[in-house]
Amino acid sequence: MADRTSSSLAVQAGKAEIMAVIADLEAYPEWASGVREFTVQETGADGRAARARLTFDGGPFSDTVGLVYTWEGDDRVTWRLAEKGTVVTGLDGAYTLADDAGGTRVTYDLTLDVRVRVPGMVKRKAEKRIVDTALKGLKSRVEG
Repeated sequence: MADRTSSSLAVQAGKAEIMAVIADLEAYPEWASGVREFTVQETGADGRAARARLTFDGGPFSDTVGLVYTWEGDDRVTWRLAEKGTVVTGLDGAYTLADDAGGTRVTYDLTLDVRVRVPGMVKRKAEKRIVDTALKGLKSRVEG
């Protein structure tokens, strides 16, 4: 896997409220730019997604991939690629939530690999845009 891209921001809400929005994968098309469809295929004992399929429109390309999730209460969720797409060959990510003054600090980590050759600087810029857009969408959804 390539280098991980990471960003964080403060959200004026508690961890449980934020994680509830993160865990509602099927609602992502309502607030996460570029996500066309999220389908939960299997849930764990906690009722949260264990496996899901994500269809996205990432600007120059669209793809559908399968993801596997690991939930750590309301503190962290990680996902990894379980089924490659036409373009996406690697996808690992995490949301980590930590108490912060008056709310919660949300950190989003992402590593993305694609089948097409992309210069490192261009790839990191695209990852940064994905991460920052997702965090802003999450903040807006939770605080709105």
